[in-house]
Amino acid sequence: MTVPQVLGIPGASVESGDHLCAFYRGLAERDEILLPYLRAGLHAEEKCICIIDASEPSVVLDRIGDGIDVDGCVASGQLEVRTSDETYFRTGGFSIAEMVEFWDAAVGGAITGGRFSCSRAVGEMSWALRDAPGVDLLVDYESEINRFAPQYPQLLLCLYDLERFGGEIVVELLKTHPKMLVSGMVLENPYYQPPDEFSARRR
Repeated sequence: MTVPQVLGIPGASVESGDHLCAFYRGLAERDEILLPYLRAGLHAEEKCICIIDASEPSVVLDRIGDGIDVDGCVASGQLEVRTSDETYFRTGGFSIAEMVEFWDAAVGGAITGGRFSCSRAVGEMSWALRDAPGVDLLVDYESEINRFAPQYPQLLLCLYDLERFGGEIVVELLKTHPKMLVSGMVLENPYYQPPDEFSARRR
């Protein structure tokens, strides 16, 4: 059974197991999505994992506010804000298998340990625009994450800056996210293709 969860944006509803994408323009719009999402998770005493790429983790931590003891959340392990180099590129290049292993360890460790009933993760995906090994696997990775999403009570939010991602890649990305956040609303994505269907088409 899916469990309703607060996204942090008024009127936007989500459920445990959701994997969604959000498109925006620039850092200010990113933070209008990112910060309420983290605040909602922290207030709900969920495990929160944020991977940031276009700014330093300290920028996000400084802006969470909302009466939250951010330092305490970090110290207790409830909140992790990491860079792309520490996660997506922690072995030098990007690997789908290694990144799924990372999420399984981070989320699974938090949930199965019994301290958290739910996890929410958010990744700023501009790392895929770098000249680095494996970045061409971005859409395949996003599709594979759909196999991982139902394994734990969790939310997975992927952030894409339309000032940096062009139309062709956006079309492919839409096929890998069951839901999308558009103008503050969570919508079922009519372009979504399940992993087996997506990988068959890619082949």
